[in-house]
Amino acid sequence: MTLFRLDASILPATSASRELGDLVEAEWTAAHPTSSVLRRDLSADPVPATAWRDAVQGGFTPEAERTDDQRAAIALAGTFADELRGAEALLFTVPLYNYGVSQHFKTWFDLVYTVPGIDPQGTDLRGKPATLVTVLGGNYAEGTPKEGWDHSTAWLRRVLEDVWGLDLRIVQRPFTLVGVNPALDAFAEPAAELKRSAETDAVRSGRELAELRGTQVA
Repeated sequence: MTLFRLDASILPATSASRELGDLVEAEWTAAHPTSSVLRRDLSADPVPATAWRDAVQGGFTPEAERTDDQRAAIALAGTFADELRGAEALLFTVPLYNYGVSQHFKTWFDLVYTVPGIDPQGTDLRGKPATLVTVLGGNYAEGTPKEGWDHSTAWLRRVLEDVWGLDLRIVQRPFTLVGVNPALDAFAEPAAELKRSAETDAVRSGRELAELRGTQVA
């Protein structure tokens, strides 16, 4: 069995999203000690910004007439799709950056979405158990001064849950910049509570991934 894990944080050494992802992964590994974890690190190995363009253009070009870049992009998209198809469970850790979706994740998604079976005409991923870990530097919840400024989480949920049909659970931790940005120092106490809550959610989500997969095996 395989857990596919994708990380999108550009600061791996201090990443709050990866830290929560580690908790999810630990629960999976504890339940399935002989399983493997297939990792895709979009910070260490970012997807070329031109790959999606080349794959789309290559799809409209007869195979014999494709450029080398188009062939490479189509092959890379196929590799990404096979990683998702071949895993029993999926884990994505994707921070909010500048109020929007991580460009690394968006570039990866756009490319893999060109592959038949994972494209708009249908998905090979429907029903696969998955966890999305996302972290926010501030707090954009209802009633906060910047309510509605998180333009990432809703999009991620839409493409993972509604488009791909994943059996998705979400772990979210706001206020990760408390202790980093002095302007947020007054929120140390609620930030600590939100961190504890997110860690609890991550552990529970990891157990659920393992149990769901165990049910499917049975």
